[in-house]
Amino acid sequence: MTTTTAVRWRRRTVQGIVGGAVVLAALGLVGDRCSEDGGLLTPAELFHHPLLFGTLIAGALLAAVLIGVRDIVVRALTTVMAVLLGLLASPFYILAGDGTRTSMNEAAPGRDDRHLVVEEGSAMIDPLWWVYVDQGTGLTERRWRVGYFNGDAGKNALTGAAWDGPDRIRLTTGDTRTQVVELTASGRPTRTVTRGQ
Repeated sequence: MTTTTAVRWRRRTVQGIVGGAVVLAALGLVGDRCSEDGGLLTPAELFHHPLLFGTLIAGALLAAVLIGVRDIVVRALTTVMAVLLGLLASPFYILAGDGTRTSMNEAAPGRDDRHLVVEEGSAMIDPLWWVYVDQGTGLTERRWRVGYFNGDAGKNALTGAAWDGPDRIRLTTGDTRTQVVELTASGRPTRTVTRGQ
């Protein structure tokens, strides 16, 4: 391989890697936007993974520098900096935990296009619950937030979530309080319930 061919190959490879990082960043932004209340569910599930996308983008940019720059000092400093940043970021990976799991996904009475979804997770030792309504089907399905419950105190724990008709949700907490949330025709809750911090 001649020097000119090697330079061309490095330039094209770096451009491809940087282009891939730009595409990942754009997909991450789409996922972030869709993860907002009332956003499209499928793009949010596919692309809203900030830790994963951030790691992939950083790795791609590191590879671009290591391939594109021939100066050994710059390559060594970039590698050392990447290792140090990786060590600093490792607590975030550890604290990110296992994520959430869906503990309930129930269709509304008489409606296949509306689902009550409860996801469970934890913040260290505190149990957490997120309650959503998914409205629509396929790529047009939207997710609306109904409630958030932090079980650090037993009275704030979510002990029950159920349909109370096709347009009403009944939520029960550890202190046996029941709250009813009405839904609009689009599936959007008229209010959200938050218990605990």
